[in-house]
Amino acid sequence: MGVGEANTAGNVHGGWIMKLCDEVAGIAAIRHSGHRVVTAAIDRMNFKHPIYVGELVTLSASVNAAWRSSMEVGVRVEKENVWTGERIHTSTAYLTMVALDEDGEPVQIPAIAAETPVEHRRAREAQLRRDNRLSEREQITAGRGGRADSTL
Repeated sequence: MGVGEANTAGNVHGGWIMKLCDEVAGIAAIRHSGHRVVTAAIDRMNFKHPIYVGELVTLSASVNAAWRSSMEVGVRVEKENVWTGERIHTSTAYLTMVALDEDGEPVQIPAIAAETPVEHRRAREAQLRRDNRLSEREQITAGRGGRADSTL
């Protein structure tokens, strides 16, 4: 990471890391769906350790679950000290991506058949986050008299 991505403390801006997570999640979602995708939500972005200027950053993404047109993509961020080779898990993000057809409408995507214990855990946790997100949306909408729109 370079000086252009840093704040005055020498840490890489969290927003810069979020941008990279969004890009990597988009690539994973395109590979899975075979369609162009958009980001519908970022459910979580956890920062465990800072990343400093001069450290190498590696991101990896996996599609944890797929529904009709949306999918959850988990992104793991690691930093590496290029002098020592030490690698540290710094951040995790969960993004909901939606696949679109040529007209910009949501399009059905392939399901994911979890096979390994890790894939089953990821699918189960993705479904829990989705259920929580939808339940929260219902509660907020009900609290607004059925209106989903809002002004901050």
